[in-house]
Amino acid sequence: MNADDFPTPDVEVASVEPETLKDRIDAGEDITLLDARMQSDYEEWRIDGDNVTSINIPYFEFLEDDIDEDVLDQIPDDREVTVLCAKGGASEFAAGTLAERGYDVDHLEDGMNGWASIYETVEVTDYDGAGTLLQYQRPSSGCLGYLLYDDGEAAIIDPLRAFTDRYLADADDLGVDLQYALDTHIHADHVSGVRDLDAEGVQGVVPEAAVDRGVTYADELTTAADGDTFQVGDATIEAVYTPGHTTGMTSYLVDDSLLATGDGLFIESVARPDLEGGDDGAPDAARMLYESLQERILTLPDDTLVGGAHFSDAAEPAADGTYTAPIGELVEEMDALTMAEDDFVDLILSDMPPRPANYEDIIATNLGQNVVDDDEAFTLELGPNNCAASQDSLAGD
Repeated sequence: MNADDFPTPDVEVASVEPETLKDRIDAGEDITLLDARMQSDYEEWRIDGDNVTSINIPYFEFLEDDIDEDVLDQIPDDREVTVLCAKGGASEFAAGTLAERGYDVDHLEDGMNGWASIYETVEVTDYDGAGTLLQYQRPSSGCLGYLLYDDGEAAIIDPLRAFTDRYLADADDLGVDLQYALDTHIHADHVSGVRDLDAEGVQGVVPEAAVDRGVTYADELTTAADGDTFQVGDATIEAVYTPGHTTGMTSYLVDDSLLATGDGLFIESVARPDLEGGDDGAPDAARMLYESLQERILTLPDDTLVGGAHFSDAAEPAADGTYTAPIGELVEEMDALTMAEDDFVDLILSDMPPRPANYEDIIATNLGQNVVDDDEAFTLELGPNNCAASQDSLAGD
């Protein structure tokens, strides 16, 4: 059934906005969620947290007038329960049937689609280059982006198409001119916003090394080769070629203070090497990644911050709330960064998570080979990013 097909409950049910639910989770409040999506969707992607109790009961269990007692027994009656689904229709209906039976319930407005619309900004306070650096965080998928601004100018690294208007509005609010939109690579988990921002007058930048993968629009944008620089006020952004996750992976060194590593290195893991060449190409890509880490990234000063394009549930944020960490700290905490090459390759090939949902369609879209509208693009990227090489954190090992 579609969300619009569910009848309006006879009992009025309050809704909770996604941002409000996120704030309650962040504040450490004990939250109980009843997820009414199908089990397969629930297992792939759900709202988690140390203080979150999550129960999965598919919506169809609530369609009968006489709900099975075994179903009701799974639902706590001594606390508030927030019901959620994909878009909000099924959860409102299910919450209504429970409210009629005396349960204390509300439902998540717009469901998991609403959850995926949350996009937060946190200042990287340990950044000590020119200007101010913000980190964008999308908790539903772990996507990260970076906005640097100084002296009336700004640049964004790894923008998402779904938030194109947000970037422009933020730049306007800050009183800066958004000069550049830079991608680190051809993403496999979300649809890039570089082309949409370029259409709005922002200079779109893609790695020169990624063009050979079949980028159809390279002539319309600026390409960044290793060593190229982009000026934002008094700050300089330098392209640093770091292949491995993809053959075109290019990091951006932001005024010698933070390296935006894309999917090359995260604060809790390293990149998975199989999204471009598949299983057959993964070993060679892993060796390429090892070389990039040892020769291009870990040779930077120890106090250089690393900021990836993603974070996982296993990542621990820094004191400022950003998912960043100094290179020296990562070397101390992550054995993978000091291993011999063969051991490194064996490790990162041993525990890779499932590939991101719809990743082939997303790659085709980001190459310009597949045309989708905004709604289709948003739907394609729902779910976890799964771009790291490990299921669990490699930091602290």
